[in-house]
Amino acid sequence: MSTFISIEDYDASIHRDILDSITREDTAIVEICEDRAIQEMKSYVSDRYDVVALFPDAPKDGATDTRNSLVLMMAIDIAVYHLFCIHNPQKMSVIRKDRYDRAVEWLKQVMRGQINIEGATKVSSDEMALKSSFHIVSNTKRVNHY
Repeated sequence: MSTFISIEDYDASIHRDILDSITREDTAIVEICEDRAIQEMKSYVSDRYDVVALFPDAPKDGATDTRNSLVLMMAIDIAVYHLFCIHNPQKMSVIRKDRYDRAVEWLKQVMRGQINIEGATKVSSDEMALKSSFHIVSNTKRVNHY
């Protein structure tokens, strides 16, 4: 169980009464979706960043917050998307789907090295070389009409 996201962090993205009605006030469901969101994020960024340092515990009672606010926002967007999928995926609001898509696109750009996470601890070059000995890229596919 991850403690990167606290229940108070959701207040900036979703009203508490909506969150409670989706989860039927079961905090275990919220924790499961948080864990899924964090694991999804780790799968994208683990080759470039130290995920233990990137996902620290939420601060307790006035302690200094060491979490990256952009990473936290993306994790909450992904977790809220997973929560809405439990409720009724056919009637999901467009903004939830758009924010999830934006978070995944951001993670893909971080993975490719097009975006850096400011203040995050990067994996050492030795560890990066062990994970990937070469990198192949190509131009994006063009659409040809005949």
